[in-house]
Amino acid sequence: MNHLFERCRAIALACLLLTATAIPALAGPFEDAVAKFANDDFSDTDEAVGIIATSGNPQAFAIISALQEGRLFADPDSKKVFVTGADGKSADAATGTTVAEIPPGAAAVRLNNRLRRNIESALGGLTLMSPDPAKRIASAQSVFKSHETAMLPVIDTALEKETNKAAKLAFTEARAAIILFKEDATEAEKIAAIAVIKARADQDALAILTGLPADQTVGVTRTAASAITAINSRQTLWSIGQNAWYGLSLGSVLLLAAIGLAITFGVMGVINMAHGEMVMIGAYVTFVVQDIIRTSYPGLFDYSLLMAVPLAFLVAGILGIVIERTIIRFLYGRPLETLLATWGLSLVLQQAIRTMFGPTNREVGNPSWMSGAFELGQITITYNRLWILCFTLAVFVILLAMLRYTSMGLEMRAVTQNRRMAASMGIATSRVDALTFGLGSGIAGIAGVALSQIDNVSPNLGQSYIIDSFMVVVFGGVGNLWGTLVGALSLGIANKFLEPVAGAVLGKIAILVLIILFIQKRPRGLFALKGRAIEA
Repeated sequence: MNHLFERCRAIALACLLLTATAIPALAGPFEDAVAKFANDDFSDTDEAVGIIATSGNPQAFAIISALQEGRLFADPDSKKVFVTGADGKSADAATGTTVAEIPPGAAAVRLNNRLRRNIESALGGLTLMSPDPAKRIASAQSVFKSHETAMLPVIDTALEKETNKAAKLAFTEARAAIILFKEDATEAEKIAAIAVIKARADQDALAILTGLPADQTVGVTRTAASAITAINSRQTLWSIGQNAWYGLSLGSVLLLAAIGLAITFGVMGVINMAHGEMVMIGAYVTFVVQDIIRTSYPGLFDYSLLMAVPLAFLVAGILGIVIERTIIRFLYGRPLETLLATWGLSLVLQQAIRTMFGPTNREVGNPSWMSGAFELGQITITYNRLWILCFTLAVFVILLAMLRYTSMGLEMRAVTQNRRMAASMGIATSRVDALTFGLGSGIAGIAGVALSQIDNVSPNLGQSYIIDSFMVVVFGGVGNLWGTLVGALSLGIANKFLEPVAGAVLGKIAILVLIILFIQKRPRGLFALKGRAIEA
C-alpha cells in the first residue's frame, strides 16, 4: 500500500514538473511580441507592431490603438505590458484580463515619427476585415500609401475573401503598391504592379511611382517613367475639368447676383449702385432666420434656407419698391444723379446694418444637405456649390417663364423695347418700373441667401459682387437674360482659368481689359435687345 502511494506521489510530482516546464512553451509569437514593448527599444517596438498586426489576435487592435494614443504601459522589471482604457481601468495586454492597477515602475511605451507612420499603417491593416465595405476600402487606401511589406499576407487573405467590387479593386491596388517596393519581387511582378497603379492615375499613384527606389531594373524604370508620363497627362485633363467646375460654380454665383441687376438696368436704364446691398440684406435675413431657429426651434435648422428664401425675396423686394417710389422715380433720365444717389444709399444701408448687427461677420451655418463633398472621377464637388448652381438655374428658368407667360412679364418686355409705345397702349410704366425694381431687388435678396453659404455675412458682402455684376450685364447684353447667363458662366470660367496663371488680382484686371476691348466691337454686348426705341 505504501509502495502504491509513493508511486502515485511520484507521478503527481512528475506531472507538476512537466506543467511547469511547459508554461514558457505555451507563450506563442503574439505573447513574445507583446513582451518586446517592455524592452524600451524602437526597433523591438517596430517589430512587435508588425507581428501583432498580422497575428489575427482579437487583442491586436486594442494594443496598437493604445500604443498610438499613449495608453500602452510596460514594466521593465516584470516584462508585463498593460493597456489603460479611457475609463481609467487597466488590463494585461497579452491576455486582456483586467488588473487592479499597473506596477508603479511601468511607463508609457515611447514612439518616434517612423513608428507613428507604421502604427497608422498597422491600424489600417487591422480594419481590412471589417464588415463595413467603406472601412475596408479606407484601410486598403492606407496600406496603399504606406506599402508596408509586412501587410502583404493580410492583403492576400482579404483579397481572397472579398466580394465587394470597389473593395476588391482597393485591395488589388494596395497589393500592387506593396509588390512594387518588395525587394525580392521579380521584374515581371513589378511591371504588372505598375500597370495596376497606372490605371488608378491619381496623385497617390503618382507619389508611389515617383518614390520608387533608384535601384530598379531597366524594364521597371522604363515602365514606371511611361506610367508617370501617362498619369501626368490625365492629371492635366482632370485639372482642366476641376477648373471648369470652379468656373461654373463662380459663374452661377455671378449670375445669381447679376440677374436682378439685368432686369432693372434693362427695363429702367437705372445704374443701381445699391444692388449689392440688396444681396447683403438677403444674407442678413438668412442670419436672422437661423438665429431664431437655433434659439427656439433647433429641429428645423435643416429647413432654415427654405424659409429664408421667400422672406429674403419679400424684404428686399419691398425695400426695392420703396426705394424706387421715394428716390429713383424722381431721377429718370439723369443717369449721373441716379448713380450718385444709389451709391449714397448703399452707404446708408451698410451703416444701418452695422448699427443693427455690428461690423463683424455673422455666422450662417450650412444645413446637413449642403454640407460635405463627393468625388466625380478626380473632380471634387462640394454640395453647397452644387445646390447653388441648381438653385440659380431654377431661378433663371422661373424668371424666364414669368417674363414669357405672365401679363407682368409682357408689360416689362414692352416697356423694355419701347417705353413710349407701351405707355400709349395703356401700360402704366410707372407701376411697371416699381414692380420691376422690386423684382430685381427681391432676386438680389435670394442671391444673398445663397451667397451666405459660401461667403462671409458682413456689411461689405454686396460690395464684393457689384462690379462683377455690372460686368456680366454689360458683357451679356443689357436686359437680356440669356446674355446674362452666357456672360456670367463665361466670365466665371475665364476667371478660374486665368487665376492659376496670372493670379487673382491680375486675372480680374485681364478680364476687365478683355471686356473693354469686346465692348469696343459690340457696344450692346453678346445678345443685344431689339426694338425701335433701342435701335433709335
